[in-house]
Amino acid sequence: MTRQIQLTIASTLPRKAVPGRGVLDPSVTRMRVRPGDLDFYLHVNNGVYLQMMDVARSNFLADLGAFGLLRDKGWYPVVASSTMKYRRSLQLWDRFEITTRVLGWDERVVYLEQVFSRGGDLCARGLIAGRFLSKAGDRIPGPDVIGLLGADVTSPELPADVRDWAQAVDVAAR
Repeated sequence: MTRQIQLTIASTLPRKAVPGRGVLDPSVTRMRVRPGDLDFYLHVNNGVYLQMMDVARSNFLADLGAFGLLRDKGWYPVVASSTMKYRRSLQLWDRFEITTRVLGWDERVVYLEQVFSRGGDLCARGLIAGRFLSKAGDRIPGPDVIGLLGADVTSPELPADVRDWAQAVDVAAR
C-alpha cells in the first residue's frame, strides 16, 4: 500500500524537471526497502518490484518535465508488456536505486529498461513496453510522444534481446 501512495505522490506532485534532461538520458530513483515490501520469505515481493518501477517511471517523466505536456494533450502512460529478471534479493532496510532509461521506440510503444542496483551490484532488470493513450482511449504513436518530449523521432536501434522480447510478446509494430 505504501508504494501505491508513493506512486500517487510521484504522479500528482512530481519532482522538479532536470534542466537539459533528454529522453535518452537515464533517470535515477533512490529507495529503501520497507517492511510492507517484504513477502513471507523476508525479501522484496516480486509484485512490489513492479510498483517500485511505476514510481521510477513517474520520476523519469518528471525529470523530463513531461507531466504538464502530457496533461495538456490528454495523454497518459500505460504498460503494454513487461518482463523481469531477478539476480539478487533486496531485503529489509536495503538502500537501492532504480535507473530508468528509454532504449528506443516504434510506432506502437516506447521501450524502457529499469535496473535495480544496490551498492553497484545488479539486483534486477525489468523491460517495459510502454504505450500512451488519449483520454478517449486512442493509442498515441511512439514517435508522437517522443516528439512531444523534444527528441528526434528516429529511434536508436533496440538491443537484440529487447527486439527479440518485443517480437516474442507481440508488442512490436507491424
